[in-house]
Formats: sequence, structure tokens, C-alpha cells
Amino acid sequence: MPIATDVFRSAARAQASALGRADLDAVYVPHPIQDQLPEEIEERATAVLDTVVERLTGAIETESQAA
Repeated sequence: MPIATDVFRSAARAQASALGRADLDAVYVPHPIQDQLPEEIEERATAVLDTVVERLTGAIETESQAA
């Protein structure tokens, strides 16, 4: 599953369509990332983690379900 910054949304969708995968949508984080501190990158990753897990597995197990 693609993960990209939001400025690449149009390009990613166009490329997916060109490759016959118009249904494939990336998960996007705010741009830019190259000048961010490691803690800021971690915050961005954490913000999309549930979406990544859901797309990879089809479901998210919450803490209450796991207990």
C-alpha cells in the first residue's frame, strides 16, 4: 500500500490509474517531511497508523476488543 505526502495525491492517483489500479488509493500524510524532527514524523505516522492497519487487514482491533 502506498504512503505518500499529500502534495503527491494527484500524481499518485494518476499513476495508479495508468497502471490499471484506479481503485488503489494511498494513505497521505502532511507535506513536507524532509525538514521534520523525528518526533514530528512519528506523530504523522501515528496519525495514519489505524488507516494503514485497516487497509492491510480489513479491520482494526481496538483495545477494548483485545481485552
